[in-house]
Amino acid sequence: MSKSITLKNEDYSRWYTDIITKAELADYGPVKGTMVIRPYGFSIWENVKSEFDDQFKKTGHINAYFPLFIPKSFFAKEAQHIEGFAKECAVVTHSRLKTDSKSGKLEVDPESRLDEEVIVRPTSETIIWSMYKKWINSYRDLPILINQWANVVRWEMRTRLFLRTSEFLWQEGHTAHATESEAKEEALKILNIYKYVVENVLAIPVITGTKSDSEKFAGAVETYSIEAMMGDKRALQAGTSHYLGQNFAKAFNVKFQNEDNNEQFVYATSWGVSTRLIGALIMVHGDNIGLRLPPKIAPIQIVFIPIINKNTNLENILKYLKNLFVKLDKKNIRYHIDKREKVSPGFKFNEWEMKGIPIRVEIGSKDICESKLFICRRDNQEKSSISIKTADKELIKLLELIQNNLYKQALLFQSQNTYTINDYLEFKKIIKLGGFVKCGWDGTEKSELSIKKETKATIRCIPFNQNLKNLKCIFSELPAKYEVIFSKAY
Repeated sequence: MSKSITLKNEDYSRWYTDIITKAELADYGPVKGTMVIRPYGFSIWENVKSEFDDQFKKTGHINAYFPLFIPKSFFAKEAQHIEGFAKECAVVTHSRLKTDSKSGKLEVDPESRLDEEVIVRPTSETIIWSMYKKWINSYRDLPILINQWANVVRWEMRTRLFLRTSEFLWQEGHTAHATESEAKEEALKILNIYKYVVENVLAIPVITGTKSDSEKFAGAVETYSIEAMMGDKRALQAGTSHYLGQNFAKAFNVKFQNEDNNEQFVYATSWGVSTRLIGALIMVHGDNIGLRLPPKIAPIQIVFIPIINKNTNLENILKYLKNLFVKLDKKNIRYHIDKREKVSPGFKFNEWEMKGIPIRVEIGSKDICESKLFICRRDNQEKSSISIKTADKELIKLLELIQNNLYKQALLFQSQNTYTINDYLEFKKIIKLGGFVKCGWDGTEKSELSIKKETKATIRCIPFNQNLKNLKCIFSELPAKYEVIFSKAY
């Protein structure tokens, strides 16, 4: 089977899909809009999940699990929330099937219609807050810092693997607090965790800020996001954290007795990242050979490929590498020895390059004679020989260099394609070519929607660091209320 992929600059969408399918990350599911995450893709997700989970637990959060099915009446309690999800909801109306006695065909049993229809979880605010009402009575019950790892369903017919599917995996945190300041602090704390993991582990630079009212989460007072630039210069919302105020507490009548014995509504946050981060990894780091994985997230950090010939066999090569493997095991380095027979070394090289393994090590009779290893870096294709005696230290150092280099490459690309613009004609040219545009906005929905209608660009975020001196709105030319980032986005 050919492993070649479409060139990135010829057809970006096809290139993206080629990497996913040929690197065996995922495949299309039998139901339109669904995705099968294959073992290699899932192992990447497990590493992503582990990194975030560690950070959540370090900051006092605990995991729980809530039901997949949510009574429809729960959504009616938060009108703004359901308005944001109504067109994406999958609804269960019946509880069983039956075989028709005449035709023998399987059909829905009309007598099994549910008394109340249930929604397949698009997000869990409503069902979680129905439980918080039972659990919260006093200030002593607060804060509640719960996260769950789950699947959600948002009915989507236009499949784009990892980016837009009807069902996807994610984590969703839901916290309850006694004060507004504590809840806001929580939402920003999580945003910083997202930024830390995405930048330091996934090697993807992000811009943080607040969403405009039209772009914020349905039911939120404020939405904070991390925005990343993909390889085609479009933005990807890589994670969001929401300050919900008392909206859900009021919808579900969740009150507590404060220390002064006064009753008040609790304050809330919710936050999440999903498997779309794997899509980000591909689009930020992938090249015309395939995937390039940052070592910290790679399921396999080093692949060893024995070169067997008449002068040496697998047993001799493994004996040569034995002490090195002991040292790598002590350092928890994830490595794999490709022992497959009847598969050429060239085929193996191509396959592991496609899968984005950070370091490839080749070992043949010549290397053994010279007490060396021949290595190839996936990030820049550089090749070199290293001494077997110091190989453990050099390989570990090289993994760190590759991690940093991938981040620097992505940061440079983002910097080179981010523009500060004050002329609307120039703005439209840049948006058409692709990139981030930093400019002024008068804060009105009219200007925001007009720009979106004319250019398809949206406000990705309102950066926390604002420079409004002499700044005018890019569209209306009125004094700017905010400095914002515009871009086309996924």
